[in-house]
Amino acid sequence: MPQAAALSTQIKSSPMLALIRPALISVGLFTLLLGLAYPLAITGLAQAAFPQQADGSLIVQNGRVIGSALVGQTFTSARYLQGRPSAVDYDATGSGASNLGPLNAELIAETSERAAAWRVANDSAEVPGDAVTASASGLDPHISPANALAQAERIAAARGADVVQVRGVIARQIEGRTFGILGQPRVNVLQTNLALDGAFPPEHPDRP
Repeated sequence: MPQAAALSTQIKSSPMLALIRPALISVGLFTLLLGLAYPLAITGLAQAAFPQQADGSLIVQNGRVIGSALVGQTFTSARYLQGRPSAVDYDATGSGASNLGPLNAELIAETSERAAAWRVANDSAEVPGDAVTASASGLDPHISPANALAQAERIAAARGADVVQVRGVIARQIEGRTFGILGQPRVNVLQTNLALDGAFPPEHPDRP
């Protein structure tokens, strides 16, 4: 019995056991602080300062969400701007690229096919680079101003509109560099297509 009592005393006074209590307290404290309080504070701040962006920059038309300004989508009608190719068909749950290298035969063939189709659709010999190459994310909502303006004649013909007016609508949608120095000038495809519908209302309001 004396030996058992001595062993019990040694266990209670073990340095490891002395560290368990403050360790558990630290885990609990930082879980509450960084896992609950901080996310809630940042979410509340974002909702207060940037409510639209915090909710995903959703675009609503007639009370219905039709897309996001941050995620591209496919347009096939000649009446609309058409965005960049996407290796994931603009599936936001599977963002990614083809990961094919610049000398890959499959990529070269795909790019050549896209370029040929673009020339036929837009009756133009020059093909903007972003018209035939996919972005790294596969979700890029923007195209270059050169790409957008090169589609103006096709859009004007499909809508029975004046090409100068179509170019004007597109030009007004050109976004500059972020903070004047970051990125390149760009055109948001969905927002521009909505502007085109506003300027030249379609006979059938449903988008393709």
